[in-house]
Amino acid sequence: MLKQISFGTDGWRGILAEDFNFANVHLVARSIGMYILDHGLAAGGVVIGYDNRFFSDHFAAEIAGVLSGQGILVRITERATPTPVVAYAIKLYSAGGGIMLTASHNPPEYNGIKFIPEYAGPALPHVTAEIEDNIRMLVDVPDREKNSGDNKAPVIRTNPYVDYARHITALADMNAIEKAGLKVVVDPMHGAGVGYLENLLMHAGASVTAIRDYSDPLFGGSLPEPTATSLSQLKERVINDGAHLGLALDGDADRFGIMDSNGEFITPNQFLPILLYHLYSVKGLRGPVARTVATTHLLDRIAEGYGQQVMETPVGFKYISQCLIEKGALLGGEESGGLSVQGHVPEKDGILAGLLAAEIVAVHGQSLTVLMEQVAGEFGRLYSERLDVRTSAQEKERVLKLLKGLRPAALGKRQITGSTALDGIKFLLDGGAWVLVRASGTEPLFRIYVEAGTWEEMKEIQDDMKALLAL
Repeated sequence: MLKQISFGTDGWRGILAEDFNFANVHLVARSIGMYILDHGLAAGGVVIGYDNRFFSDHFAAEIAGVLSGQGILVRITERATPTPVVAYAIKLYSAGGGIMLTASHNPPEYNGIKFIPEYAGPALPHVTAEIEDNIRMLVDVPDREKNSGDNKAPVIRTNPYVDYARHITALADMNAIEKAGLKVVVDPMHGAGVGYLENLLMHAGASVTAIRDYSDPLFGGSLPEPTATSLSQLKERVINDGAHLGLALDGDADRFGIMDSNGEFITPNQFLPILLYHLYSVKGLRGPVARTVATTHLLDRIAEGYGQQVMETPVGFKYISQCLIEKGALLGGEESGGLSVQGHVPEKDGILAGLLAAEIVAVHGQSLTVLMEQVAGEFGRLYSERLDVRTSAQEKERVLKLLKGLRPAALGKRQITGSTALDGIKFLLDGGAWVLVRASGTEPLFRIYVEAGTWEEMKEIQDDMKALLAL
């Protein structure tokens, strides 16, 4: 049991009724409550939110009961609520932290718990390590609070939608969206984001059509992950309706997916540079940009063009979050579909991303594909791709040992000019190309990220890297 209760990149996730059950959820709740109490954060209480997965609301109620029994005030959302909205509620109520019941974009049989500390961003490793220590400590300790009503704190139902909507619409140019008369198709993929983008855009005067906009714990038979392959319905509707834009959210609405007017899926690595260019060139904002080690270097070129700094972090939005909080990053983003901006909570927010995409199309009067060409004309073009290579456990050990001493002189037709080991092994090549190899922390799997000036060159580097590793 304890092996399964560990907080990975984005919280603890498990299979329903197997390891994600009421007993384990109760134990994790006690451990989080202990963290809150030990750090003197109980005065502000805790916000609890949940998504549309099986029993998420029941698990949330179980956690509320545990924390209340520990003497911690609880504010639990009235309905399924996106992760970024729960994060915003932490700031709104000056809470000591938040707990979100979600397994994000995982299959329907999964559920999970995210702990969001008082700064309203993802928990850093030292925080989750302390909670894991508490779990090990409490597993055999009787729960005295379970049958005691003496010290119970109030459990309050809350709906932070109105305050969140007021805050987030101040970060996007809603007047421009209204003037442009945008036609938008929204796909919340049956997740916790149902009703958010639709209502905000309609309130701004956009013509909005929504698909998959109702709760379904099975997510319509697919993963609630906004990728090109999972958004075929959105693509079809955008083209058939002649819409300017298609906007999608993942299961807990912290990641985004964008479909352009021509039905082309705009990847995060394509959208982030457009957004940064817009923030600098149109809004006149200045500040550094934070990106993960696996995210496009086109951001670097744009930042350099405007005399701004780039901060590279390990993979995981928790590291981007720290750049937003501590280093004044204007924009923080990752290739997996998370972003936030200065002035917002330091948590990835797919709803904000959707509003900013609508703003960009409205202000420029151009499709994102056209704007992508405009950025490429000024800063050059880069093609990027992530390749997942599955191995056996034995093969994984072999490759990890090989990576430690790997010092190639060239990949593809490019000479290697430098390397970093911030997260995995990353080789920098002349001409602006690069390759990153990262091992999964939980599976016998390697991820190979490559970026280069042409598609053919990217494939050459990818093939050479696989050959070097004998994968």
